[in-house]
Amino acid sequence: MSGGAGAGAAALPPPAPYVAPAHWRAIEFISDLHLAEAMPATLAAFAAHLAHTDADAVFILGDLFELWVGDDARHEPFAERCVQVLAAASAQRTMAVMVGNRDFLIGPGLLAACGAAALPDPTLLEAFGQRVLLTHGDALCLADHAYQAFRRQVRDPAWLSTFLARPLDERLAFARQIRQASDTRRQFDGDMAADVDTQAAIVLLRDAGSRTLVHGHTHRPGTEAWPGGLVRHVLSDWDLDGAARAEVLRLTREGFVRLSPRHAS
Repeated sequence: MSGGAGAGAAALPPPAPYVAPAHWRAIEFISDLHLAEAMPATLAAFAAHLAHTDADAVFILGDLFELWVGDDARHEPFAERCVQVLAAASAQRTMAVMVGNRDFLIGPGLLAACGAAALPDPTLLEAFGQRVLLTHGDALCLADHAYQAFRRQVRDPAWLSTFLARPLDERLAFARQIRQASDTRRQFDGDMAADVDTQAAIVLLRDAGSRTLVHGHTHRPGTEAWPGGLVRHVLSDWDLDGAARAEVLRLTREGFVRLSPRHAS
């Protein structure tokens, strides 16, 4: 358990409220799909799950894409396939997307094409009598000072404006360079050994009147009890092209359960 609660509270804005409709029976949480052309099995598994789940809503808590260089990239062939998958799913159920450390440039153009709603980071979900705090998780990895400085830099409006003003071909080339250079990837990800600052997260939970935190980013799925009856659920990353790893966290009136992705029988 590390300190820095005040810094953590300042790193994120107050949570945006999201009240689930009373008729919903199930909500699913997924994160860290890292969709990329080199990961066809992961995209196929994600598409199959969306086609066969009976959940009323699927919330993606960051890093849907391995890297997103701007919404004008949605017309590239691989991105178009992803848009088709998400648009088909959104025609059947609510889809909501939170940006992560890799795809923080997702904007209204892509979301509109997918029929998905923007999910602010953090969001306070009220569903089935619970108040659940949702975040990607990277902003709470406070011990990773180098990453937090990088995160502030690339989220700065001036940096964003300058980067998005570059031609799409240049931005796509930059994305390819990042995928090939491990040092640059680590800059975007931060030190993956760093975990969420427990005290900072507890402050956020208590300020929000929530007892439950759901986040991704760390690629260390599991459920952990925290002091005072608080609970943290960490989402799994997805990798069906190498590690054979994927998991869905599902919330119903009975509580949380972890499931393997659904597929055609």
